[in-house]
Amino acid sequence: MSTVPASTAQTPGRSPIPSPSSTSSAPAAAAAPAPPTGPRARLDWRLRFGALSLIWGFSFLLIKVGTEGYAPFQVTLGRLVFGTAVLAAAMAVKRERLPRGARTWTHLTIAAFFLNALPFSLFAYSELTIPSTLAGICNATSPLWGMALSMVALSEDRPTRVRVAGLGLGFLGVLTVLGAWQGFHGLDATGTAMALLASLSYPVGWIYVRRTLAGTGNSHLSMTGAQLLVATVQLAVVTPLFTSFPAHFSFGPLLAIAALGALGTGLAVLIQYGLVAEVGPTTAQMVTYFIPVIATAAGVAILGESLHWTTPVGAVIVLAGAALTQVKPRRSAP
Repeated sequence: MSTVPASTAQTPGRSPIPSPSSTSSAPAAAAAPAPPTGPRARLDWRLRFGALSLIWGFSFLLIKVGTEGYAPFQVTLGRLVFGTAVLAAAMAVKRERLPRGARTWTHLTIAAFFLNALPFSLFAYSELTIPSTLAGICNATSPLWGMALSMVALSEDRPTRVRVAGLGLGFLGVLTVLGAWQGFHGLDATGTAMALLASLSYPVGWIYVRRTLAGTGNSHLSMTGAQLLVATVQLAVVTPLFTSFPAHFSFGPLLAIAALGALGTGLAVLIQYGLVAEVGPTTAQMVTYFIPVIATAAGVAILGESLHWTTPVGAVIVLAGAALTQVKPRRSAP
């Protein structure tokens, strides 16, 4: 939704990719795809790209359904349990091992908090009071937050006029979605703030990962599997402190949580690995621009959520601004 939910990786096979629900500003350069060694068994990358867009777009609907039967922390814990199970199975098939070293696990603990435990929980709590359509659009502001933070935290990301203009345009779109000139009428401020804070948490985590875990020598699968495992432990500790054991288990919401974890947090990461390796992070991160569209369509068509004209218009402005922030500055010829 991962979101993660694109990649912080410079080259496929190194450093962890943030978990789904959102995407990030990824380096434009990518390793050239290896020549085929036999008949291709995988689906065309465009089909996998479409599947990833649908999975992450529907994640906000699944969160909404999950919170109808369970507390937000329980939704997040279930999501992480099912997602970790999928990655554990993939690691077993590929005979991958968890990373070693206390320092690596310390960094993974912090990354898991900002990329999984915190944003997943915030989105779940936000959807108690705001529609899934608004949560999906708030998620699309992650590239804007990432651009703003990278100007300060990453020396290689130099601000340009186009990027600054995109940043301003994107946040103008956010104000349009929220109906700022109408006094934010009918808007739940707490829920909206939680969704925006969740989208801010992702780039904070990505920047931390780039600074501490890039080039560790471990595979994406190993690092992300470990990251989800740590996030699951974090929620397993927190959830009993703030929630009580369910008196009964609602099948529909439980099924939504299982799908959210297994598909939106587990399978989606595996699909994303393949896309980054095959077409590069720049193309793979374009999934960001489809997520709010699908989230809005799903919320309106399936959940019957209302849609004011400011929502789609503001979403288009947000996505246009986010796209401008990803424009790379031209390098002068040697």
